[in-house]
Amino acid sequence: MAGQTDSTSAFPLFGLLDPNSPVSSAFLPTHFDPARPIALIAGRGDYPALAAAAIRRAGVPLRLIVLEDETSAELIASFPASERVQVNIGQLGKMLGAIKDFQAGYALMAGQVKPKRLFHGLTPDIKAAKILFGLKRRNAETIFGAIATEIEKMGVTLLDARAFIDDQIAHAGPMAGKKLPVDREYLDHGIQIAREAARLDIGQGCIVRKGTVLAVEAFEGTDAMLRRAGTFKTDETLFVKTVKPNQDYRFDVPVFGLRTLETMRETGITAAALEAGKVIILDKPAVLAQAKAWGISLYGF
Repeated sequence: MAGQTDSTSAFPLFGLLDPNSPVSSAFLPTHFDPARPIALIAGRGDYPALAAAAIRRAGVPLRLIVLEDETSAELIASFPASERVQVNIGQLGKMLGAIKDFQAGYALMAGQVKPKRLFHGLTPDIKAAKILFGLKRRNAETIFGAIATEIEKMGVTLLDARAFIDDQIAHAGPMAGKKLPVDREYLDHGIQIAREAARLDIGQGCIVRKGTVLAVEAFEGTDAMLRRAGTFKTDETLFVKTVKPNQDYRFDVPVFGLRTLETMRETGITAAALEAGKVIILDKPAVLAQAKAWGISLYGF
């Protein structure tokens, strides 16, 4: 992809919004009704707060599902008690009940849940236990996919996790730095490795250097992968972030934020390629400004 595009020009439209709707986002479903509340299922990190702010700016009613020990205290405090409910990760029945009580037409999953919490120390209620025991494979995709199915069985639409934050998505071409300081053949190699790893459901990122794979993201997450790769020679090293070929954009959408940028700086990795229109850049203006200040190149492919 040559050149830089507008941050929304490459986004696929799901359908036309109701012409009377004041809400505009390329990732909303056809005939989205802005009068119906959205239940925000909030994990950790800045992502839920950014999503909440964008939804509020659009004037759409918002309710909060607090995930115990995950949702930030600041976000919780921004909702009156009548518009929020706290649940344990394993209390699926309580979560579904809260969405129903809120009379929500939509739900949106935002933020991370510690991977270990999905597999260790989970105390599922009857509803969650029934789902878990029925899964042949247990990973983030199958667990969240099963939850998504239960939400939509209620007649509630689980929104694309990129909805309302169109301005926070990676765009094509140079985003920070005039050009990517890596030869095109090495970029293509990194994209190939990242996409293959994602296809095999290993992870959604990798780090390459001059045709050599230094690290592939797996269960430990992005920052741990970057630190592993940082133990090797890091000149002309490239971090690539992509999505699965069959990515369900309702959950587990890859993100890139200030914490990852800080880890790159600490490890001496000074270039990243992010899939345009698909990877979320949390607080994008701040991330791009900081990347430029630190001499880190960010590129959308």
